Amino acid sequence: MNAVQVHVRKGALTDAALAEVPLAPLGDGALRLGIESFAVTANNVTYAVAGDAFRYSDFFPAPDGMGIVPMWGHARVIESRHPDIAVGERVYGYLPMASHLDVLPGRVSEGGFADMAAHRQPMSPVYNSYTRLAADPEHDPAREAERMIFGPLFRTGFLIEYFLRGEGWFGAEQLVVTSASSKTALGLASVARQSSPQVKRIGLTSRGNVGFVEASGLYDAVFAYDDLERVTVLRSVSVDFAGNAELLARIHRLFGAALTHSALVGMTHIEARSTLGGSEALPGPKPALFFAPDHADAFFKAHGPEEGGRLIAAAWRAFLAASAGAITIARLPGLAAARDVFTAMVAGRADPAKGIVIEP
Repeated sequence: MNAVQVHVRKGALTDAALAEVPLAPLGDGALRLGIESFAVTANNVTYAVAGDAFRYSDFFPAPDGMGIVPMWGHARVIESRHPDIAVGERVYGYLPMASHLDVLPGRVSEGGFADMAAHRQPMSPVYNSYTRLAADPEHDPAREAERMIFGPLFRTGFLIEYFLRGEGWFGAEQLVVTSASSKTALGLASVARQSSPQVKRIGLTSRGNVGFVEASGLYDAVFAYDDLERVTVLRSVSVDFAGNAELLARIHRLFGAALTHSALVGMTHIEARSTLGGSEALPGPKPALFFAPDHADAFFKAHGPEEGGRLIAAAWRAFLAASAGAITIARLPGLAAARDVFTAMVAGRADPAKGIVIEP
């Protein structure tokens, strides 16, 4: 029996191909998951761009020079050598862009388990955890697509707002968000509207996406990137999802000392991605990388898994209500479609009003 995987060339992310890989016999205590569905979003582009720097490429090994991009989705146990997990059970979690995944469950509970495969242990436990859907309070069979498309990105937005609120918003009156049409940005805007309504929310996006972002109703004002200089200069926090060095510099020059914090999250514009260094000294604060797994670990240590899960679930339900109808969900069969959608997103050809679910 073979698995099918999508291998992406690390130095040229639009170079992706399907490959058949033999499946080895399962060891004691292991599971074989048949991947049922996953979403392809800009978040996956970030995983690929930052694959080596943040070890995203280490979760699912591939031949030298290639990577398997991680996805969030659903899978079914199709073979089990674990006494407490039965064939047919469904799980949600971090999956490869592939047809199958073998895992070695540990810390098994009614609600989930962790993959204890040796190569995954150096990475954040956030990515190694799988939820057993039969006992998952967040699982709604009718909203599985939304969870795959928005869920991980929403959590990042939730954690950004939680961090900024914990810092008193660094004294800012205004939140300025780039790539405002991105799903993480929409999540951040939603949580900020719920938990920090006193902070004005400004969305920056491409001119073609202005209408979509305005229609979301999650921002107080929306501007095209070309119109950045029209934004009122108040004490502001910027959260940059675009990774565009030129745009980031324009934000710093516009706000100067009024910019109280500058966060870098994700890299949706990879052709002009920003770095923490560079030869130009930007006005205002030094941009600081926001690494969601570290903040997730701190959040759950502070609140515990039960209370932390309750807080996120409440914000998630509010976001689902606010974003209902914002996107059209397209379900595409086969890993060839996954490859094509991913390479199109890398090339910047993505419709923010469409959520893509792949069913391998």
